[in-house]
Amino acid sequence: MAERVLYGYFRSSAAYRVRIALNLKGLAYQYRAVNLLQGEQRSAEYLAINPHGLVPLLDDGGVRIAQSLAICEYLDEAYPDSPRLLPADPALRAQARSIALAIAADIHPLQNPRVGKYLQGEFGVGEEDKTEWIRHWIRTGFKALEQQLAQSAGRHAVGDEPTLADICLLPQVFSARRFGVDFASYPTIVRIAEALEALPAFADAHPAKQPDAA
Repeated sequence: MAERVLYGYFRSSAAYRVRIALNLKGLAYQYRAVNLLQGEQRSAEYLAINPHGLVPLLDDGGVRIAQSLAICEYLDEAYPDSPRLLPADPALRAQARSIALAIAADIHPLQNPRVGKYLQGEFGVGEEDKTEWIRHWIRTGFKALEQQLAQSAGRHAVGDEPTLADICLLPQVFSARRFGVDFASYPTIVRIAEALEALPAFADAHPAKQPDAA
C-alpha cells in the first residue's frame, strides 16, 4: 500500500483537525513536521508540494490535498466504510459544516501567525495588543457558536456522535486557552470540549503528544 503522509506542525489548529479526522477514521499515517517558526513552510522543497506554503498537507498515496476541511471531506468520501465525519442526514450535515466553517473561516484566520506578524510589522502593534486582537475575534466567534451549539448539540456539537464540527471545535478551544480567553460565558462549548477530550481519537491528536511538540 502506498504511504500516507501528513505534513503538519504540532500547534497548528488546522493540522490538529486532520490528525483528529485520521484518528476517527482509523487511518494510519506517517507524520512529517514542518516547523512554522523556522520558516520551513516557505522552503523550496515544501513549496514544490504545497505552493500555498501552509499546513496541513495530506499525501494519500500520491493524492495531495491541502486545506483541512477539504482533507476531512476527502477522507469521508474516499473511506466511506469507516466512521462518518459528516452526518448522513442533509440537515445535520449542513449544521456540522456550518459550525466547522464558522471556526475555520471566521475565527481561525484572524489568529493566524501571518496576520499577527503583519499587524506587528506593518502597523507597529505590540504583543499584548496583538493578543487582545486574537482574543476579541475568538470571543466574537464563540458568542455566536455558544448559541448555535445550544440548539444543535447532544453529547457532541451536532447530536451524539463526533462530526466535522467537533473536529474544528476542539482545536479552537485549545487555541482559545493558549491565548487566555475566559470561558465563563461558553458553558456548552466547555461541556462539549470536555467530552471530546475523553475520546482517544481526540486525545491522541493533542499538540503536546506530537513528535515535534516543543
